[in-house]
Parts: sequence; C-alpha cells; structure tokens
Amino acid sequence: MALYAISDLHLSLSTDKPMDVFGELWREHHLKIKENWQQNINEDDVVLIAGDISWAMKLEEAYKDLEFIHSLNGKKVFIKGNHDYWWTSITKINSLFEDMYFIQNTHFPYNEYAICGTRGWINLENTDDEHDIKVHKRELLRLKMSLDSAKKAGYEKFIVMMHYPPVTKIAVNQEFVDVLKEYRVEKVVYGHIHYDARYICENGIIDGIEYICTSCDIIDFNPIRIL
Repeated sequence: MALYAISDLHLSLSTDKPMDVFGELWREHHLKIKENWQQNINEDDVVLIAGDISWAMKLEEAYKDLEFIHSLNGKKVFIKGNHDYWWTSITKINSLFEDMYFIQNTHFPYNEYAICGTRGWINLENTDDEHDIKVHKRELLRLKMSLDSAKKAGYEKFIVMMHYPPVTKIAVNQEFVDVLKEYRVEKVVYGHIHYDARYICENGIIDGIEYICTSCDIIDFNPIRIL
C-alpha cells in the first residue's frame, strides 16, 4: 500500500472554467492526471490531495469533479484549498464516497502514520488585515486539533498536508512551522504554488522536516510517491 500525493487539480468538469487560459500546459489536464494516475496507482494505494480540488462554488456543482476522482484507483484523502468554496459540512462530504476522506480537525490512518492537516493561510509578516489574522489563528488551531486527534488515537508518526506552504525560499510562516516541530512531523505535503513560481518551492529536509510540493502542474500532472 504505497502513499502518493498531488494537489491543485482545479477540476471544472461541470463549470465553465477551463484551465488552459493559464497556458497550453493545462490543456485537458484532467486527462493527463487520469492517465498518469491509472498507470501508477493501485487500488490499495492512498493518494493525498492537498487542496484546490474543484473550481465549483457549490457542492452540487463539484459533484462531477469529485465523481471523477472517485473513479480513479486507490483511496483519496483531502484537505481544503483556498479555491474550494464548495466545501460545506464535513459530515456531508465525508458521506459521499467510501474511498474518499476529507480531513477537518481529524486524521486519516496510514499504517504507522497519521495523515493530518489543514488549509493553512498566508504569511502575516506583510499584512495586519483583521480577516487574515482571524483565519490564520483558526487554521493554526485546526492543525493542532488534527494532530491532537492522531495523538489521542495513539499515533506518534505524522505526515501533514497543508495547502499553503509553511516554508518557501522567500518566506517562513513561523507559527505553523513551530507547530510542525512541536509534534515532530516527518513530512509536509503542500500545494498552492504554480509552475511560474516554482523557483520558490522548498523540496527537501529543513530542520528535520521534509517539505514536498505537489502542485500538479509542477509535478507534470503525475502523482508523486511519498512512501
């Protein structure tokens, strides 16, 4: 049972939001994802999807995109991205498909690891906006709640998904990094950054934590193996 990851699928199978407006690289990108996914991932594998799943605004509109992911091999584990406006009641979306689990203040068991996570938020160094501060604090709390749920269940090894990168080559979101260090997280899977900004991505071990960018256009629409 291998562990893979990919993020920022930006599917729009029921909405008029073609991604090729962002370049030829994105033309029919869902077909690239499907081909790579089905070639490399088996039914007993697990795929982490770190946010920006669908462009839909409502769950009813997102259903076709979620159904597309459901049709692919393996189990899928999700966190919310900044564009996932369709994400509603966590109980409701977790009842849709047996092979798909959406994390919110919770964790997903994978062998000796607990998969934890939350969306994260922007670095507050360059803003004093009250809304950003409020969301930042809420996301910190959700990350701790997710990790605490795993600790309470007896887990000591953690992999975290965040949509916003806690570390890049140009900035460090220190409060999130402090939580990751406190819980001795081994790996952080993140997205949000896209191809034109790929030079700021951190991929590798920093202070004992491995950071892995999984934005689909950066990884050539091919889920990467984490474990």
